[in-house]
Amino acid sequence: MSKVLTHSLFTDFDIDLFKAGKHYRLYEKLGAHLIELDGVKGVYFAVWAPTAHSVSVVGDFNFWTQGEHLLQVRWDSSGIWEGFIPNVEKGATYKYKIQSNNGGIVTEKADPFAFYCEKPPHTASVVWDLDYKWDDSKWMKNREDHNALDKPYSVYEVHLGSWKRHGEDNRFLTYLEFAEDLVAYVKETGFTHVEFMPIMEYPYDPSWGYQLVGYFAPTSRFGNPQEFMVLVDRLHQAGIGVILDWVPSHFPDDAHGLGFFDGSNLFEHPDRKKGYHPDWKSLVFNYGRNEVRSFLISNALFWLQYYHADGLRVDAVASMLYLDYSRNDGEWEPNIYGGRENLDTISFLKEFNEAVYSNFEGVQTIAEESTSFPMVSRPTSIGGLGFGMKWMMGWMHDTLEYFQKDTVYRKYHQNDLTFSSTYAFSENFMLPLSHDEVVYGKKSILGRMPGDEWQKFANLRLLYSYMFTHPGTKLLFMGCEFGQSAEWNFEGSLDWHLNEYPYHDGVRKLITDLNGLYKAEPALYEKQFSPEGFEWINYSDHQNAVISYIRKGVKLKDDVIVVCNFTQVIRENYRIGIPRKGKLKEIFNSDAATYGGSGIKNGAKLAIEAAPYDGRDYSVELTLAPLGVTVFKIV
Repeated sequence: MSKVLTHSLFTDFDIDLFKAGKHYRLYEKLGAHLIELDGVKGVYFAVWAPTAHSVSVVGDFNFWTQGEHLLQVRWDSSGIWEGFIPNVEKGATYKYKIQSNNGGIVTEKADPFAFYCEKPPHTASVVWDLDYKWDDSKWMKNREDHNALDKPYSVYEVHLGSWKRHGEDNRFLTYLEFAEDLVAYVKETGFTHVEFMPIMEYPYDPSWGYQLVGYFAPTSRFGNPQEFMVLVDRLHQAGIGVILDWVPSHFPDDAHGLGFFDGSNLFEHPDRKKGYHPDWKSLVFNYGRNEVRSFLISNALFWLQYYHADGLRVDAVASMLYLDYSRNDGEWEPNIYGGRENLDTISFLKEFNEAVYSNFEGVQTIAEESTSFPMVSRPTSIGGLGFGMKWMMGWMHDTLEYFQKDTVYRKYHQNDLTFSSTYAFSENFMLPLSHDEVVYGKKSILGRMPGDEWQKFANLRLLYSYMFTHPGTKLLFMGCEFGQSAEWNFEGSLDWHLNEYPYHDGVRKLITDLNGLYKAEPALYEKQFSPEGFEWINYSDHQNAVISYIRKGVKLKDDVIVVCNFTQVIRENYRIGIPRKGKLKEIFNSDAATYGGSGIKNGAKLAIEAAPYDGRDYSVELTLAPLGVTVFKIV
C-alpha cells in the first residue's frame, strides 16, 4: 500500500491557467501545504517536473529514503506530481528526489515553492505555514497615499547581513532584532521607505542575495518567515514602506536549485545564447515558457500578498531586455525582426507589471535599467513596460564623475550636472546612490570627494543636498547617510563608531534634515516627475560653478529656490533672478555649523528688488556658502 494518498489542490481551471501562463497564485497549489485529509493531518506536496520518470519526497520523516513516498503524476499532461503524506508536521525537512527520463539521472532538489529553507550551507526545504496576525491595518488602509508618485519617496537601501552585526561574535542580527534597531534608526533619520537587498533564500553570501534558490522563502539566516513578517509589520507601524529587491533575471546552477530541475531545461532557456549569463555564470529564465511566467509572476504577487511588501525593485532589467547583453558577435542571435531586443522578456515584463498593479493597490515597481530603452516607466496601455519608476543611472554616473573632480576644474564640466535636465522627465526617475557605487574599488561615496577633510565632507553634504533638491525620488545605500569612509564589506557591520566624530555625525544630521525638508516642502515631490515642477534660473554660470533653479509645487506659494555653489569660494553679493516680488527666506543650508559646515548663511529675510536679472523682472543678492546648497522660499 502506498504511503502517499491521492489528493489534489488543483482544479481543471487551475491547470488551464498554469498551461496558459496566467496562473498568478501558484503558491497556493504547488509546494508543501499543511492540510487535514479525512481527519488525518499531514502535508500535500506538489511539484512541476514534466520530464521526470519518478518523483519521491525524501526527508527527515522517512530517513531520506528514495521511493518511500512516491508522488503521482497528473493525467492532464501538466507535468505536476502530487500527493498527500499523512503525519508530516510543520518543521519537517524535505527535498524532491527526481529520476529523469533523460538517462535515468537522479537528483535531489529543494522545493521551488518552499516557504522556508534550512539555514545555509544546508539546502533542504522546510515544511512551514504562513499564519500571522498583522497589526498594520492603518498603514495598509492609507498605503496608496503614502506610496503615490506625487508623494515623498526617500529610500534607505539595506543589506541585512551587514547593516549591523552582533559585536562580540560578529553574528547576524535576527529579524526580531532588526524590528527594534533598524526600525528605530530609519524612523529617526526620516526615510520614507526601506529597500531590502534580496531576502529570498540564497546559498552564497558573496552574491549579496542576487543568486536565489528559494524564491518563496525569506532567508533563514535571520529567522523564520513569521519573524520577517514582524519586521515588515513594525516598519509599517512606524509609517515606513518596504520595498523588496526581486531577481527574475537569472539564478544559480547549484545542484539543489532550479537548474536542470527535472533532467531538462525546465526553468532556464534551453538555448545557451539565451539561457546563460556570461557575467554572473548563472542561468537565465525562459520568459517565453508559459509555466515559467506563471512561476515568476506568482512569486512577485506572493511577496505583496503574504509579506505586505509595498514595492518590488526589479534587478538587472537591462540584462533581460537585450539579447546581446554582455555577449560578443556570434554569441547571440537577433529576434524575428532582426533587432537585439528580447521580445519574450518585453512581453513578460509588461504582463508582470499589469498583474502587480491590477491585483494590489498602492504598490510600486521600480526598474534597475541602465540603458535608453524607451518608456520603461510608462503604462503598458501606451506601449510602455509598465514600471512605476526607473533608476536614473545616467544622473548617478554623471554626478559622481563631476564630484570627483577638483573644484578648480569644475567650471569646465558644468554640463555634466545640467545635462540631466534634458531627459529628467522622460521617465519617472529614482536617483540612486546604491550599493553598486561603493564596492569593487570604486571607493565609498565620501572617498570619492576631492580636497582636504573639511572639503570632502562639504562636498558630500553638497552632493546629498543637490540630490534631494533634484527632480525624482531618492535612494541612498546604508552607511552613506553618515559618511562611511571605507568601501562596503558584506562580511561585517557598518562602521557605526564613526558617528562619534563630528563630521560624520554632521552628515547624519544633514540627511535627517534633508528627509524632513523633502517631506515638508510639496514643491520637492508634488511634480517630481513633471517638467512643470522644474525651472532653471541660471545653468550657465560656468565660471563660478554655480547653478540655480526653482522646484514648483501645485500652489505658487510652495515653490522653492535652490542655489548650488560647487566651489569652496564664498560668493557674496551673488545675484539671481526671481520670478516675483516679496522677500526671500533661507530655509535650508548645507553649510550650517550643526552639519560641520562653516556657518555662512543669509539674513532672516532678503529684500527682492525690482531689478531685472536672468530674464526675470526681479532679483536678489545672496551670500553663497562654500561647497554649499542653499534653499529659499518667497514669503
